Amino acid sequence: MTHILEDLLRPNLRLVICGTAAGTHSARIGAYYAGPGNKFWRTIHVIGLTPHLVAPKEWRSLDAFRIGFTDMAKHHFGMDKDLPAGCFDAGRLRAVMEEIQPGVLAFNGKAAAQAFFGRKPIDYGRREERIGTTAIWVLPSTSGAASGAWRIGPWQELADAVRATSAG
Repeated sequence: MTHILEDLLRPNLRLVICGTAAGTHSARIGAYYAGPGNKFWRTIHVIGLTPHLVAPKEWRSLDAFRIGFTDMAKHHFGMDKDLPAGCFDAGRLRAVMEEIQPGVLAFNGKAAAQAFFGRKPIDYGRREERIGTTAIWVLPSTSGAASGAWRIGPWQELADAVRATSAG
């Protein structure tokens, strides 16, 4: 079965962003976080993870910044509330993270983290759990549908931690 959006994963990444699933607009155009209300691209620029604003169609260029992408549900797309039960593959994500060992795995939204950990509630910020040497963070979703829970603070804390880890 083909993935809705291909992963951007390899060894030596400093950060992997994991969403729940591709949104409808993202699936249609084949680019991560492409919905018109999504704050992802502006956020990663404002917090200093990219030196310029990257367009969604240029998502593969984040490999140059050692940033990768994946989703919990690789074969489905749409709003979180519309995704079928059992479509999340936590085992696949864990196995890939154990293999490539990025510096940080960051969940873009609590729903993705809850699908991975299999429990609620989950707070924003750095988690105590790790996958091997990989730190785990949970961040407010950049989706326009989640604007009510939006805060840039945890994203800035993540960026600061990624820079500190990359420098050391």
